[in-house]
Amino acid sequence: MDDIKTAPVASEPAEMGDTEKVQSLAVYDDVGRALYEQAQTYDVAQLEQDAHKVKRKLDFIVLPMMMITYALGFLDKSTLNYANVYGLQKDLHMTGGQYDWVASAASLGWLISAYPASLILQKFSISRLMGGLLIVWGGLCMLTAATTNYGGIFTLRLLLGGSEAPITPGTLMLTSMMWTSQEAPLRTSMWLAVDGVATIVGALLAWGLGHTASDVIPSWKFVFLVVGAITVAWAGVILVFLPDGPHKGRIFSEYERAVLVWRVAKDKRGVKSPKLRMYQIWETLIDPKTWLLCLSSAALGILNGGVVNFKSALISGFGFAGQEANLLGMPSGAIQIAGCVLFGMLAGLKNMKGVAIILSCIPGMVGLIGILTISHDPKYKYSLVACTWLQSCIASPIALSWSLPVVNVAGHTKRSCTLGLIFIFFSAGMIGGPHLFIAKEALRYPTAIIGLLSSYGAAMVLQAMYTALCYFQNKARDEKYGRPADGGDRATDDGALRGFEDQTDMENKDFRFSL
Repeated sequence: MDDIKTAPVASEPAEMGDTEKVQSLAVYDDVGRALYEQAQTYDVAQLEQDAHKVKRKLDFIVLPMMMITYALGFLDKSTLNYANVYGLQKDLHMTGGQYDWVASAASLGWLISAYPASLILQKFSISRLMGGLLIVWGGLCMLTAATTNYGGIFTLRLLLGGSEAPITPGTLMLTSMMWTSQEAPLRTSMWLAVDGVATIVGALLAWGLGHTASDVIPSWKFVFLVVGAITVAWAGVILVFLPDGPHKGRIFSEYERAVLVWRVAKDKRGVKSPKLRMYQIWETLIDPKTWLLCLSSAALGILNGGVVNFKSALISGFGFAGQEANLLGMPSGAIQIAGCVLFGMLAGLKNMKGVAIILSCIPGMVGLIGILTISHDPKYKYSLVACTWLQSCIASPIALSWSLPVVNVAGHTKRSCTLGLIFIFFSAGMIGGPHLFIAKEALRYPTAIIGLLSSYGAAMVLQAMYTALCYFQNKARDEKYGRPADGGDRATDDGALRGFEDQTDMENKDFRFSL
């Protein structure tokens, strides 16, 4: 079967009305349509059998590449956190307020680039763009070692955030293109869970580099140089082996590509259309679910911004020295991995995505309450450190909330636009998060803790509203159109075919939202 050629794409009819013309163009510009038509010529039982084989290939080859790429992005951003322990602020003559802005600079760069990055990813090759940007941000990380003042490091961190902006939406798009809606939450959680691995590796690396200080090169410069060099080296792997989606990738045969497209067709979202459709941008803006996701993303961004940039500072404030503080950050990585996997598995169950997101907020809230209320007597310092470890659970609601536009937004321009808006709000939250930590309130930081607790509460309420809205919209569609067929012979499923017409979730009457 591997030798079967892709079926030719039909041409547009010569005469038709405006509506029909738009629909016809939409049908044939999805990059997966021809492969889906090819899959219809195969035996369904054989497709089902081979679907398990290509899924394993996805999980054991493609997913690890995405995980390592995402981990390096987190590690590059975390270099500031590690370097700060080794005297970065002192050497660059920064005040506490200036460090706050440097900590926010990467998020500011992400904010500026987030929306155009999502639209660019729809238009161009995802794998090539990601590989090229790995080289750029790895180089910027290495250049940070050469900076000598506040202005220099702020500029480099701003550019770093801007160059990293396409990575998260690009990884989300690849996830939506190659895994089904039931599989996507766990895979999203897994590639975000590697931030926990990066935390452990980064802490060990920073600890080791802490012993490399000399009169010429301080330890904090080695942190930027080594992490940046690793990133640039990994770019070669991504450029050569990472697929652009189920329709294109040297690690898949032609038959396997058809199977991959057939697998995801049941979600009625198609694969990818490079054509930008203005009406879908408008639909994004008038959809209330878009703004619930955006506000929730802002709340989660505030939490992430505060946790990422001040975790080491909190641990140091509990009475631990620089290298010891970095080492004590390692268990938080293990907790993050466990939380992402467990809540990701819960979200993979039917109608449990919203519940999983709400429940995943609880561990972080418990930790914040502990930091606010536990005595700072030295005998309780390890209890306080354990509370900071729980803050790493923020990765779970972030990962699962990011999976929602992947599985619940149809229409390729609408999905790209939604992702762009979500990351604008997330970046804005990331910028604001570090500023909740007021220097004179150390070591308890009551303003920051109360602000972060409020953000958790807002994220939970907004998620409950989003889930309820999806439920009632599904119910209304079932009453109006009847329940769409699930499973069965997908090779003849009209709903799956409509997914390749680049219809939005509002247009496709067979589309149902995942709860």
